[in-house]
Amino acid sequence: MYILGVSALYHDSAAVLIKDGEIIAAAQEERFTRIKHDASIPENAIRYCLNEAKIEAEDLEAVVYYDDPVLMLDRFLSNLISVKEEDVSCLLDYSFESIFRDKMWIAENLKQVIGGLGKRGKLLVSKHHMSHAASAFYPSPFDCAAIITVDGVGEWNTTTLGYGSGNKITILKELNYPHSLGLLYSAFTYFCGFKVNYGDYKLMGLAPYGEPVYYDLIKKELIDVKEDGSFRLNLEYFDFQNGRSMTNEKFAQLFGGSRREPESTITNREMNMAASVQKVVEEVIEKLAITARSLTKQCDNLVMAGGVALNCVANGVLRRKNIFKNIWIQPAAGDAGGALGSAMLAYYSTYGMQRTNNGRDKQKGSLLGPEYKTDEIQTFLDRNGYNFHKYNTVDELCRKLAEELDAQKIIGVITGRMEFGPRALGNRSIIADPRSREMQAKLNISIKHRESFRPFAPIVLKEALDQFFDLEGDSPYMLFCGNVKNRCNTDFNVHEQLRENTDMLSIINMKRSDIPAVTHIDYSARIQTVTEESNDFLYRILKSFEERTGCGVLVNTSFNVRGEPIVCSLEDAYDCFMNTDMDILVMGEYLLYKQEQEKGYEIRRKSYELD
Repeated sequence: MYILGVSALYHDSAAVLIKDGEIIAAAQEERFTRIKHDASIPENAIRYCLNEAKIEAEDLEAVVYYDDPVLMLDRFLSNLISVKEEDVSCLLDYSFESIFRDKMWIAENLKQVIGGLGKRGKLLVSKHHMSHAASAFYPSPFDCAAIITVDGVGEWNTTTLGYGSGNKITILKELNYPHSLGLLYSAFTYFCGFKVNYGDYKLMGLAPYGEPVYYDLIKKELIDVKEDGSFRLNLEYFDFQNGRSMTNEKFAQLFGGSRREPESTITNREMNMAASVQKVVEEVIEKLAITARSLTKQCDNLVMAGGVALNCVANGVLRRKNIFKNIWIQPAAGDAGGALGSAMLAYYSTYGMQRTNNGRDKQKGSLLGPEYKTDEIQTFLDRNGYNFHKYNTVDELCRKLAEELDAQKIIGVITGRMEFGPRALGNRSIIADPRSREMQAKLNISIKHRESFRPFAPIVLKEALDQFFDLEGDSPYMLFCGNVKNRCNTDFNVHEQLRENTDMLSIINMKRSDIPAVTHIDYSARIQTVTEESNDFLYRILKSFEERTGCGVLVNTSFNVRGEPIVCSLEDAYDCFMNTDMDILVMGEYLLYKQEQEKGYEIRRKSYELD
């Protein structure tokens, strides 16, 4: 039984194909179109999924959309009725066309792309937060689990608590629009000068530079948080419900001035705002988890999805609280993962199939996208006349890579199946030596072309985890933050430094630990653990680097530059390699040195789009 799940027309559209409950293929449309966060019908991703399984559209049992357009229309009309008369035209201009041209006709639009809607002949739909819940529970390693989903908004829901057991999911509590933790965080993202939906991770990275001096003000004026984790926003300070910007003039007055202009200097105010709203989010998530635990007393497991579940700092705090014995978070926790959830929900709920569980997750390391075989890579290199070195064994290649990493070379890697979700987990990654105190700034400025304050994540051998980090258990999807051990300069106080000098770069370049390139200024790190089973090639690189240097850790960042999606194809990888200061490119068994490439290569990228 083949079922195709689709998310589209909001942001991060994607397609996922499952066969008898097993994930066969999954990909985001942005990787093919090269339009970051592409929201269009995922025509390319759908084609990839069908090709991967070697099937045609008529072989599909069903096609499932991750959102209910009728309920979404209900919210839109209800919101339209509730706003002031002068805001009606603005709201219509903002949403009318996308709703009545695209979303309400999603079945016809998909039929044009796919050619049919499966053997039922009609589109199945799932509620948005049920798609999130299903994406969190069904692939998890647990027979039963409490479920928390938190995002901006689905049709009506913004937060749900549920319970999964066997093949069934039950929603126990819910919060509805316009009261949304995701929209609160997005309001601060917007006000601090970053893009809504796409810059929330920047706000999270900025938070450690600040102090939560606005925490009490936020709790007093913006959000009323109850002991069970439920909350209400004070809409007097927001404008998203009117189809305008996220915040209004009253919000600006509350924080002593207008919104920071994008690309302008980040001040202590923005740092403190980020720290303050981050603290509020952590508090709400903890309260929700306590409530979920009380509602599902018989189960020690928690699963999470929705965009807010990508807040790895809050996840790390929650893990340390030990409210649940085990936590599993969907790696594609945002809207892309809704495509997976909708397909699985149809399989287990609509078709009533039984769920078997062997205590291991079914996400396959989230390595679910396209891959290139050795002969395809060879053909690509030969056709273009690129200079390369081919290694006879993987071990020989990994030893060479360890040598180059030790020599401070920055290496792009494209190998195996592309990752599904926002994180590069080793197959479309840029890797580097974490021991260098200059590496974070170098990667941000010369490679990624992004803000210098942004931290980088470590990949670490699972057996070396305790040597470097305070984090119990596994973290294969880079979704938990933990503290770095072996600290240097422990008397250093970042907040005192920033009060005297707002030059963030000078602080970034200070050596904070034995692995400064992956140590954030608060001594935290967003950790990815690696085992031989989870990613054999990445494991061997780490092992070779450890044998050479005694350090079983590397920097891992996504293989892309600012404003562009993670690379998908060989062409994408080579283009990115040549347009940055990367030293080496690895394509499967092949190694390419920048200095050996033809100097006449056309530099396509002249500037870097804001993201």
